[in-house]
Amino acid sequence: MSHPSPPSLSVLLGVIAVVSLATMVPVASQTPTKVAKTTTTRTPCGDPDLQGIWNNTTITPLERPTRLAGKQVLTDEEAAEFQRQELQRTNADRRDGGPEADVGRAYNEVWFDRGRAKGTMRTSLVVDPSDGRFPPLTPEAKEKAAARVEARRRRGPADSWEDRSLPERCILNHGVPPLPTGYNNNYQILQTPGYVVILYEMLYEPRIIPVGGRPHVGQQIRQWKGNSRGRWEGNTLVVDTTDFSDKTVIRGIPATPSEALHVVERFTRVDAQTIDYQSTIDDPKTWTRPWTLAVPMTKTEERLYEYACHEGNYGMFGILEGARAEEKAAEAAAKKGPR
Repeated sequence: MSHPSPPSLSVLLGVIAVVSLATMVPVASQTPTKVAKTTTTRTPCGDPDLQGIWNNTTITPLERPTRLAGKQVLTDEEAAEFQRQELQRTNADRRDGGPEADVGRAYNEVWFDRGRAKGTMRTSLVVDPSDGRFPPLTPEAKEKAAARVEARRRRGPADSWEDRSLPERCILNHGVPPLPTGYNNNYQILQTPGYVVILYEMLYEPRIIPVGGRPHVGQQIRQWKGNSRGRWEGNTLVVDTTDFSDKTVIRGIPATPSEALHVVERFTRVDAQTIDYQSTIDDPKTWTRPWTLAVPMTKTEERLYEYACHEGNYGMFGILEGARAEEKAAEAAAKKGPR
């Protein structure tokens, strides 16, 4: 969802020169696995121009559904039917499943931006492996996942705030790479000599990326979104990110990466309205091989709105209080014994 951007953007990000866009040169459309030719538009300092507000909302699933195994691209008719089914399946205004399912959907449908079947018509955002699925987990990652399940079983889902997810705690939502969520999928890209800034609408997270030969900070400093360093390869911005915290997450990925996570992102502006975004994720402690996803980013004339997560975040109090109430009810029932 988008709203007018706050006037304090330049204060938050430093003095960023917003460079006006020049006329674009149309090019051929992209393929599922290759980046198309790029435009020739450049900033006054000579770098390829990625500036603007971009949206990566899509109904395309991260992994290819098993029912579409072996099918990389949908036809127009198949895409329309897939879209209809997905919008029906995810509709938060449904009233089937009883009160618990209704409450579990949390928000009404008006809050969501589901996206549509468009663009590449791919059946998954994962483009490598070619089956559109995540690679298998390593034995170490499987043990780690089992330990988390066991800890949750012993402690419960809300023994403390530390049992809740990073997005719920207003710490981190997208991470690196940024993947589409249910809403707030806008990103503002700004450029100045030596830097690219990506402002995430969700949680209002600024990501400041030095571009050039600056080295990474080193493994002694671990960060939620890692340590990013950019470089230009022709018209493509390549962002190399390492030195992640072992507590970080990748939103939408059903596995927790390790501190060995290494992400290489590629931003290529293929025409006036599209950035081809591709990201390769390599974590030998978590997956048996690297894998790559591709998410088209579409230019939008909408503006960003400040996402203030901490202020008035009473949800966490409610979650913890609810867990304590359930524990007291279970304790009282145990004291009464079987009827």
